[in-house]
Amino acid sequence: MEAAKIVTPTVVNIEAKQTKAVTSSRKPNSSSPFDLFFGDSYGDYFNVPKQGTGSGVIYAADGYIVTNNHVVEFADDITVTLSDNRSFKAQKVGTYPEADLAILKIEATGLPTLELANSDNALVGEWVLAVGNPFNLISTVTAGIISAKGRDINAIRDESTTAIESFIQTDAAVNPGNSGGALVDAKGRLLGINTAIATQTGTFSGYSFAIPINLVKRIADDIIENGTYQRAMLGVTIFPLDNEYVTENNLNFSQGLVVQEVIDGGSAQYAGLLPKDIIVAINEKPVTSFPELQEAISTTKVNEVVKVKVYRAGDFEEVAVKMLAQKQ
Repeated sequence: MEAAKIVTPTVVNIEAKQTKAVTSSRKPNSSSPFDLFFGDSYGDYFNVPKQGTGSGVIYAADGYIVTNNHVVEFADDITVTLSDNRSFKAQKVGTYPEADLAILKIEATGLPTLELANSDNALVGEWVLAVGNPFNLISTVTAGIISAKGRDINAIRDESTTAIESFIQTDAAVNPGNSGGALVDAKGRLLGINTAIATQTGTFSGYSFAIPINLVKRIADDIIENGTYQRAMLGVTIFPLDNEYVTENNLNFSQGLVVQEVIDGGSAQYAGLLPKDIIVAINEKPVTSFPELQEAISTTKVNEVVKVKVYRAGDFEEVAVKMLAQKQ
């Protein structure tokens, strides 16, 4: 397939090592999907250096590579091997654990890259390819379809932060070592970064999950330019519209997100959003779930003005919201 031929040279193998032992409080019975998806997950618990292998995708011809944060978060010694067997030491440019993304840099130029798809336009049922290095088998290609979008599988567990989860769900087979590899459409355009699997065994059991490329691009570009990702926040707490709420309020529509509270000093408050407003679209894109809202907001820039369509007091109206940065 032509798409596989295009993609394979852009996917790299990543060998990540921790040269110093660090004791961790995380216990070996952790249920995180990443524990089964990537290498030796418990090395640090037993006070021995961790190491593992994963995948990455060449993001820019001058040596920038995107991968998952969980592939390299523990590592201070990272080696990237290209499809032509050249190897380079890599440096971390920056990471954003809340979306499980990391950007690496190798000293190379003229590297092959992929055209980026628009993940907002990806359709359920669309054919996709997953390319990576499962079980250290270099440049493995599997095929499947998109089976769902906007999935939140609680894979990024960190109680101190607000994770961004709005995964593309596919049935393309991925396994340990695929983390950070490419999910591409039938034209060979980069659609997402493979991140996790739903499994109780540690190997593929039917579904895999990828970070949409629109979100990847937003975060990666910020990290490359500034060394960090500046996240915009809407500043509301919400709950999904359900049948009970629809009936009680005599609504003639059934999808949206009800604003429960407007956070003091947030973007929504300054723009005039109110409790009981029902958010139905962001920049004319329908939002029906929290992951969809998260993704829509996370791809906007700080100080950008977005159009939030809400239902209020019997009418639909559009509110211009200037996005403020997440409070530290």
